[in-house]
Amino acid sequence: MFTKHLSLSYFWSRPLLLSGWVLWSLFIINLLGTIYGYEWYWNQILYTLEHYPKWLIPYVPDSPTASLFFTISLFYLLLDRIRFRYGMERKDALLRNLIEALAVITSVKYGIWAVTMIVAGWLQGDAMVWQQWMLIVSHLGMAVEALLFVRFFRMVVPLIGIAALWTLSNDYLDYHVGIYPWLPKQLENDLSAIEIFTISLSIVSILIAYLSRKFISTNKNNTTQ
Repeated sequence: MFTKHLSLSYFWSRPLLLSGWVLWSLFIINLLGTIYGYEWYWNQILYTLEHYPKWLIPYVPDSPTASLFFTISLFYLLLDRIRFRYGMERKDALLRNLIEALAVITSVKYGIWAVTMIVAGWLQGDAMVWQQWMLIVSHLGMAVEALLFVRFFRMVVPLIGIAALWTLSNDYLDYHVGIYPWLPKQLENDLSAIEIFTISLSIVSILIAYLSRKFISTNKNNTTQ
């Protein structure tokens, strides 16, 4: 039988998730994953530079940019721990709250999207090698950690709106300009269905960020001792 401190709910509790070792571990994992993600997209970034306007580049590496937003959000939580230790209040700013909204929306969206595309490609004949299994685990982790940490972020409605515009404009550019993430060849004939699925995921992720506001603690300090 679980003790009080080892009950199942403890594993997504504030004391555990906001502990120093968890925050630092997730920060390092997400930082390394972000670097790896940009490397993964490097050939597509170079291709986009050669064949498309340069201003489209920020819209190309979808998952790594989502991971970058979440990594920065974790860094803010680590700063909060330092402030709490010295009796300082959490310092919020529009940029921080925008990054937090982007982190939640894009991490949930692209975490689920990538896993779905890998599985869909496999079901249509694409080979499942170890990299695909690694990507499934890492992208599921993106979605799960965003859902676990959203209650520690400040979801501000106007900034959720800006994050939503970024996310939906990304969808438009992906499928109407042609900078969507490179897919297994088995899925190239399914672009219309993939576009609908992607936009649907965007809407669901935006709603999660919006509806999560009621579950966010009103405590000014989002850290523990």
